[in-house]
Amino acid sequence: MIASFRLFIAVFLGLITSPLLAQQLQTIDHIYDPKIETVLLFPQVSTNQIDPALTLNPPIISLDEAVTLQLEFDDLTANYRSFRAKVLNCNADWQRSVLNDIEYTYEYNDNPITDYQISINTKIPYYHYRFTLPRVKLPGNYLLVVYDERNRNNIILTRRFSTYQNRVNVAADVRFSSNPARQFSDQQIDMTLSYKGYQVISPQDDFKVIIRQNYRDDREIRDLRPTNVQAFDQVLDYRLVDLSNMMPGGNEFRYFDTRTIISRANYIDRIDRPADRNIAYVQTDQPRNRGVYIQSDDFNGQFVIDHRESGNGATNADYIETIFTLKIPEVSGFDMYVNGAFNFWQLNDRNRMTYDPLLGAYRASIMLKQGVYNYDYIVATTGPQPKVDENFIEGSFSSTENDYEIFVYHRPPASRADQLIAYKRVGVNKRK
Repeated sequence: MIASFRLFIAVFLGLITSPLLAQQLQTIDHIYDPKIETVLLFPQVSTNQIDPALTLNPPIISLDEAVTLQLEFDDLTANYRSFRAKVLNCNADWQRSVLNDIEYTYEYNDNPITDYQISINTKIPYYHYRFTLPRVKLPGNYLLVVYDERNRNNIILTRRFSTYQNRVNVAADVRFSSNPARQFSDQQIDMTLSYKGYQVISPQDDFKVIIRQNYRDDREIRDLRPTNVQAFDQVLDYRLVDLSNMMPGGNEFRYFDTRTIISRANYIDRIDRPADRNIAYVQTDQPRNRGVYIQSDDFNGQFVIDHRESGNGATNADYIETIFTLKIPEVSGFDMYVNGAFNFWQLNDRNRMTYDPLLGAYRASIMLKQGVYNYDYIVATTGPQPKVDENFIEGSFSSTENDYEIFVYHRPPASRADQLIAYKRVGVNKRK
C-alpha cells in the first residue's frame, strides 16, 4: 500500500519520465506527419465564430488577460485519428527547462483533442481539428506537442508559444540604420528598459533581450547587452554603437488570393480543374533586387485561410496544388525556395524550387489550403552548412513596413526557469 502511494506521488509530481518526455524533441515549429497540413496557433478572445484575421496574430498571450490560444490543423488521411496534446516548458533559448508539469500547469498535462469536423464539398477530403490550450501558471516559453494517442512516441506536430507578464517597462523606436552604408537597406531598433520596482541582482547581466522581426524565428537578434546602466533611475539603454541591433528591412511580401476557384483572383494566372484536385498557377514573378522600393500592403509573410463562397475556410476551403514560377536564369551553387509562414519559414523539400530550362524559370508545386498568402523567394548555398540570402531576389529597403517584437527574459532568484517578464510589439513605416 505504501509503495503504491509513493508511485502515485512520483507520477503526479512528474518524477517518472514518460516515453514522450524522454524523447529528444526538436523544440521548433515542425510537422512530423506528412498528412498534417495548415497548422494554426493563435490568440482567441471568445469561443464564437473565428475571424480569419485573428490567425495573423502570433501565439503570444498575457497571463493577466482572459485570452486563450487556439490550435487548428487538418488531417489529410481523411480518417478520424485520436490525438493528444501536452505542453512543455522551455527557457529563453528554447531548450527544455527542468520544471515538472505541476510547476507550470493547473491541471493534468495530457489532453485529448476531441473537437473535429469533416471537410465539406472538397475534392481533397480532410478532418479539421480544434483544440483550446489550457492556461499555464508561469510566464515564459512553451512547446505544444501533439502526438498519436495510440503511440506516444509518434509525434504529430510541435508548435512554439509564449506567455508573459509585464513586470518591467520597455520603450523602443525603429528607424533606418545609422550606418551611412546601410541607411537605405537596414532598420535599427533602439530601446530602453526600465526595471524600477523589480528586484534584480545584476541588471546588465541578468536580463536576456531578444528582438524578432515579423514573428519569424529565423529573424532574431540575441545576446544584446546594454550600452548604459542608469543605476539610480534603474534604466538600461540599448543604443548599440556596434550596430548589432540592426536588421535588413527586406521588401514587402508578394501575395496571391485563392479564396475562390470560380474565377481568377489577385495574382492568379489560371486555374485548372481536373477531377481529383484543383491547380492554381500564380502569376510569373521577376526579381526585385534592382530598382527602387515600391510600397504595397501585406501580412508580413503570414497567411489567412478563407473560402469566399461560404465564409467558412476551416471546413469548406479545399486544398489546391499551387504552382510558383520565378523567371530568372539558373543560379549555380544555390538552391531556390518559396519562403513564407505557410512553411514555418523553413527551407526543405516542400518549398524547394527546380529549374526548368524550357521555361527558363524556377518552379515549385505546393499543396496549400484556400486563402490569401504572403511569400517571397530566398536562395541558400548548397552544402552541409548553407548560407541563406533573402535579399538576393527580393532586395532590402529601410522603407519596408515591418513588425518587431521585443522579449525580455529573467530568471528570478530561486527560480529554475527563465520567465518572460516583458513583451512589446512595435511597428515601423506603418501606413494605416
